[in-house]
Amino acid sequence: MKVTISGTRNGEPWPELGGIKELPDGEAKYMISVGLAEEADAKDGDVPAEENAASPGEPEKATGRRKPMTKSTLDGK
Repeated sequence: MKVTISGTRNGEPWPELGGIKELPDGEAKYMISVGLAEEADAKDGDVPAEENAASPGEPEKATGRRKPMTKSTLDGK
């Protein structure tokens, strides 16, 4: 799966991003054509790695909040 889909299909939840779901050919081709899924590698069945993932480097840091601009700030007073 290239995206996370909420809800269920035939009573079963959709797999998470990168997960694999067996589908009928027509449905699988449609989901691939609209970019929701890609064909799984049938030889090993491994879950593909998530694309565009951030490197596991340093965690993001929050920045400080800026003061709201007021009329007096804009006027230079």
